[in-house]
This record gives sequence, C-alpha cells and structure tokens, in this order.
Amino acid sequence: MHIAILAGDGIGPEIMEQAVRILHALNLTDLKLSDALVGGAAYHAVGHPLPDETLKLCQEADAILFGAVGDPSCDSLERHLRPEQAILGLRSALGLFANLRPAKMLTALSDMSALKPEVAAEIDLLIVRELNGDVYFGEKGMRKTDEGLREGYDIMSYDEDEVRRIAHVAFKAAQRRKGKLCSVDKANVLETSQLWRDVVIEVSAQYPDVTLDHMYVDNAAMQLVRSPGQFDVVVTGNLFGDILSDQASMCVGSIGLLASASLGEGTCGLYEPIHGSAPDIAGKGSANPCAMILSAVMMLRHSFGLELQALKIEQAVAAILDDNILAADLGGHHDCQQIGDAILAKMV
Repeated sequence: MHIAILAGDGIGPEIMEQAVRILHALNLTDLKLSDALVGGAAYHAVGHPLPDETLKLCQEADAILFGAVGDPSCDSLERHLRPEQAILGLRSALGLFANLRPAKMLTALSDMSALKPEVAAEIDLLIVRELNGDVYFGEKGMRKTDEGLREGYDIMSYDEDEVRRIAHVAFKAAQRRKGKLCSVDKANVLETSQLWRDVVIEVSAQYPDVTLDHMYVDNAAMQLVRSPGQFDVVVTGNLFGDILSDQASMCVGSIGLLASASLGEGTCGLYEPIHGSAPDIAGKGSANPCAMILSAVMMLRHSFGLELQALKIEQAVAAILDDNILAADLGGHHDCQQIGDAILAKMV
C-alpha cells in the first residue's frame, strides 16, 4: 500500500497530519507513505506547481492522498504556474476522469444545514462528476473583437467516449445504491449537453435495473435545496458538477465535512477534501480535518478494499460529532489536533 502524500497549501499540511495519524493507528503492516511537494508550496520551492518528481511518485503509487492547493501570493502568475494547475495536471496525466462526491446528512448536524431539518435529513446522495473534459480543458484564451474589445473565450466540448465512460461509472454506482440515476445537463441550450443526454440514454440500455431521469442544471440546483431526498446518484459534466457538489456540501452543513475520490481506468485513485486551501485560517489550528480523514476512508474503501478499516474510521468521525466535538466551521471550539485526538480515541 504505497500512498503518495501531497499536503499542498494553506490548511493542507495541518489536516493531512491528522489523516496520517489515523492511517498509522490502523497498524497496517504494508503501509508506505511518501511525501511530495505540490501547488504553491512546490512553485515556491522549485518553480512549478507539479514538479516532475511529484508526478513520478504519483504514477508509481497505489493511491494519492491530496490536501489542498491555492496560494494568494501566486494569483498573479501565468495560469500554467498557478497552484490549481497541479490538480488539473494530475487528473489529466493519470487519466482520473470520474470524481465521486458523497453528501449525507449526519443526525448530529441536522440543525447546521441551511435547509429545514426535516428537508436536510433526507440528504443521502452521490454526485459523479466528469473531470477531464468541458470548459476546464477546452481551448481558451483572450482575443480582440473586430471592434477592438477584449474578449475571453473557453470552449466546452465532450466526445461520446468521454460521456460513455463516466455514464458507466454512474450507472454502476447507482446499482450499488438505490438504483436511481439523475443525469444533469443543459440540453435545451447547449449542443454539448444534447450529446451528453443522447449518450447517457444509449448507455442506460445496459442497466435495466437503474431508473434514469434527466434534469436541466438550473432546475437541479433548485431541487437540491427544495427536495434533496429525491436524488440518489447524480451524473454531470465538469463545470456543472463543480458547482452542484459544493452546493450539496453546504446543504449538509459544512464544506469541511465532504470527501471526494477521483478515479480512472486501472490507475491509482486520488482522494481529497473538497473545501480548498482556506488560506485565511491556515496555521491557526482551527481547520476541520474531518473531510481530509473521510477522504482517507474513501481511499481505504475504493483503492484497497479495506471496508472494515474504513468503517471503523467513519464510525469514529460520526461518534465525535454526536459528542459535539466540533471545529469552528460547525460552530464549535475544538482545534484540528483535538479533533484528531478525539477520533483516535474513538477508534480504540
């Protein structure tokens, strides 16, 4: 079990420290952890957010545990040198095209959701987001119009194979859950979305046990706060998935609780919290490490098949929340180290 540890920027190192403590507490005899620089930390050290040494380590590892990237001091750099390019580069180089983002309302936190408690209690969904296409990877640039005005452009595109492979991931995920899949697009406006919808329908013929529905992204955003219990698995493109998954995180109370997995075909998975580097609280010890720890849970489950160990950590996290051991983002006063200590105590 060779795991690449990429702590990154901002609160990344402090939350990663707690996740590593949890992994060591499992006493796995074949565990090997290797640290490497990424993001702004890598740029300041060697001049690039994704150094060759880091990419090589990730290509050789069985899984990647990723903290966060983002450094305000790098905001003026050319785009290819900015910290965020590291995660895009890893997704592209490793063929990580499927992002899994679960969102489930925990009983102990039902009052912290912006939604009514009885509505929030219904949340138990999985967003499957395509990662390697869409406007994030399409041709982009700045140009001048015939009138001499500055114009920015980003091209959104998907080919049918890209849609087909993410559709299979989503249908299989739905088979393991409640057998319901909602495909989110904007087919009434975008040709890219029309292709998306057509291909998803084609793939659905191979999964007669899964009920498929379609929803425009603007309606999906509304329904996610109006009636989130109607969703089981949601599959969508890169841009829409980025937005909806963050919305889902706030529906369950805090972005500091949600983990994610980025998977490919026969490659190692990359596991990260979805909250970002939070530079405003970096180094203060107030970061919530739960999403980072739950990302390690997803790694144990998806990359190594260690369900018992994953469940042990998952139950410990739920237990400390029941005991009202909360970080500042959840209205509590426990620091990052104290939350790690509490989870370790519950695992004994």
